[in-house]
Amino acid sequence: MEDGPHLTPTALVTGATGYIGGRLVPRLLERGWRVRCLARAPRKLRHRPWADDPKVEIVSGDASRPEDVEAAMRGAEVAYYLIHSMELAGSEYGERDRRLAEVFAGAAGRAGLKRIIYLGGLGETADNLSEHLASRREVEQLLASGPVPVTVFRAAMIIGSGSASFEILRYLVERLPVMITPRWVSTRCQPIAIRNVLHYLIACLSTPETIGKTLDIGGEEIFSYRTIMKIMAEARGLRRRFVLPVPVLTPRLSSMWIHFVTPINHRMARPLAEGLRNEVICRDDLARRLMPQELLGVRKAIDLALQNLALGRVETKWTDAGPMPGDPDWSGGVLFEDSWKVAIRASEEEVFRAVCRIGGGNGWYAADWLWKLRGWMDRLVGGPGLRRGRRDPEQVGYGEALDFWRVTDIQAPESLTLHAEMKLPGEAQLSFRVTKLGDSGKTELLQEARFAPRGLGGLAYWYSVVPLHGIVFRGMLKGIRRSAEAAGGPYAEPPEKVQRVS
Repeated sequence: MEDGPHLTPTALVTGATGYIGGRLVPRLLERGWRVRCLARAPRKLRHRPWADDPKVEIVSGDASRPEDVEAAMRGAEVAYYLIHSMELAGSEYGERDRRLAEVFAGAAGRAGLKRIIYLGGLGETADNLSEHLASRREVEQLLASGPVPVTVFRAAMIIGSGSASFEILRYLVERLPVMITPRWVSTRCQPIAIRNVLHYLIACLSTPETIGKTLDIGGEEIFSYRTIMKIMAEARGLRRRFVLPVPVLTPRLSSMWIHFVTPINHRMARPLAEGLRNEVICRDDLARRLMPQELLGVRKAIDLALQNLALGRVETKWTDAGPMPGDPDWSGGVLFEDSWKVAIRASEEEVFRAVCRIGGGNGWYAADWLWKLRGWMDRLVGGPGLRRGRRDPEQVGYGEALDFWRVTDIQAPESLTLHAEMKLPGEAQLSFRVTKLGDSGKTELLQEARFAPRGLGGLAYWYSVVPLHGIVFRGMLKGIRRSAEAAGGPYAEPPEKVQRVS
């Protein structure tokens, strides 16, 4: 789309903190577009490599507020609608998606937007769609109910490092040599690689024939989920996986099974499991004819995703999206604190880098078996456990997940604050403060655990875990000290002791 010889067109991207949106923005920039991102928590985008690009504008706003959406659309040519509320419990995600789509369509008309681009889900057009896919269809209709034309893309399983579908597939195959599964393993699916999805989302901007069209997008191959699992096992070099489909596993049981085995929580797993009963196959190849590209096969897409995981090149992850936890009211009521400190013979920057390596595949520097046990206990009661891992082995940013923690504040190289998203009878916070100790060449690291209990259960929980802090926190600080001091080589004097402050 051209907007004159001296003007650069602007695209509004909603959902830029999510898996698709976070990858779409830099590719739009490469194509010469200006990009405006609407986000409830703009700080979640500040650490992205493209955030400082002069063609990027990050605006604060809530997609449920018409005035925020309309203001973000002013001056934009097109808007990408990449919002989904599937993590909400029960049927609430459908109700919220309905409200958001209505607000978006109305604001687009008032702002004079030229086009809306929406990524939805493939599926049969009959009345037996799952609640999840039916909600996607409803969003399509609501977006198109206004005066602004909509380009709809419908995709099935998206294969890419960090996607929810890919994570489910990978964990099921890696952890279960024998799988007792629902009958949906025989359902046919037409997966598509993330790079092919991004091509379509961008190529449509210069393809006027796509305006007002609904386009099915998928790869060249159609397989059952059972076959896709077999391909994943081969790509991982695993022995043959045995799949035993049974008719008695309901969507609810299927979602709990996915929750226990994979990093996906049960709220997301339930609509995904329900949707697996529907065949997701392209009805035609119009998208490919209008916007030709090389479509990756399932094995090639899986190989590339696994390679990016191994090299730590995961641009975005499904855990990036979602609301930030609110700050608990630490004032008033009962508040427990447990603080530890250690002096480290390293710079502030080296200490902070060591702190930021906690979690995920790096572990927690000490007593990893206790962390794993706590993770399993959390999964049993519906929490995220440790399987969400982390997006990058070295870097963390505001809003990212670190196992069952969420980064709620980061001020490099001074502080890192984590909010617990595990199931707890209260609110928990873990923070690290880095302070230079004068001209001694040493840095002090202060670690603080804070817990605001709810009821007697919260009190009982705190008193049951405090005895373990001596093992976990002391060991963690020793590990951080070793990691930070490693670059300086061995020291003649013994290492500083870890001290309990309170």
